[in-house]
Amino acid sequence: MSELAEHSTTHISDDMRAVVGREVRRAVSYPVSESDIRRWAIAVYYPAQPPRRFWDIKAAAASRYGGIVAPEDFNPFAWMTAEPEGERMMASAGNTDSLEISLGIAGPGLKNVLNGGLQVEYGVPMRPGDVITSVMSLAEYRERPGSLGLMLFTTSRTVWTNHNGETVKTGLGTVIRY
Repeated sequence: MSELAEHSTTHISDDMRAVVGREVRRAVSYPVSESDIRRWAIAVYYPAQPPRRFWDIKAAAASRYGGIVAPEDFNPFAWMTAEPEGERMMASAGNTDSLEISLGIAGPGLKNVLNGGLQVEYGVPMRPGDVITSVMSLAEYRERPGSLGLMLFTTSRTVWTNHNGETVKTGLGTVIRY
């Protein structure tokens, strides 16, 4: 197959194949505080009162957790990161090739992007004092034909660990480009 014919049947370049498995981004949170957990729980459960394990020290101490824990969806990176210092972890807007650019390669140059879903597996709960490290890597590329042409599915894997090296959560996020 000629090089031209090969590139017309796939969006995945050799450079893209070569970076699968590589780290895309790493961030470290500030220490989680009881106040952060309480405010998050209040916001998530509003207008109902959040479960006591998220805000009541005595009730949390008597629970199976033995103390205050964060809701599973708590995001210690929601406002700013400690490392890289002062960075805000926001989704890239406006460039569908931002993942490839962050890896130092050219992307496929597709115009449209859709959220293809998120799968999360939870580990140990986050607790006050925890410092969380988030490591995102490129898990895979795959393609599938669609009504508007060949679609590129890009999956990233993000693992959060606490300062004790325990896994807090592992997420697989997929975007669809076409």
